[in-house]
Amino acid sequence: MASFAPGDALPEFRVTPDAGLTRRYAEASGDMNPIHIDEEFAKSVGLPGCILHGLYSMAQVAKAHTDAVGGDPRSLRSLEVQFRGMGLPEQEIVVTAKVAEVDGGRIVTEAEAAQGDNRIIRNARAELEAR
Repeated sequence: MASFAPGDALPEFRVTPDAGLTRRYAEASGDMNPIHIDEEFAKSVGLPGCILHGLYSMAQVAKAHTDAVGGDPRSLRSLEVQFRGMGLPEQEIVVTAKVAEVDGGRIVTEAEAAQGDNRIIRNARAELEAR
């Protein structure tokens, strides 16, 4: 695992979900809520269009952490997030994280995911362990 100290930033993680992502994620996850897959329905309930699944956005926070420490998903011991904004397809998601604590092989971070000024995940806290 890379060496980190309190206050260090993890590398930014960037991903842009394509237009078909919400349908593929709905099928894979079983969450077929029409706000994710039916553009007309989403607009009829006041949304700008189909929105990303919150768990997809959370998965990007998880990936940002595992990538930062060598790619082993087993290194992520826990992840807590607050869903605070609606993510949209075809807009880049940027995950940022800073190290809050280091204790031997254990690292705790504070993170967020944003699409521009729209902070879709806030107050995320991840715990990583050296493997």
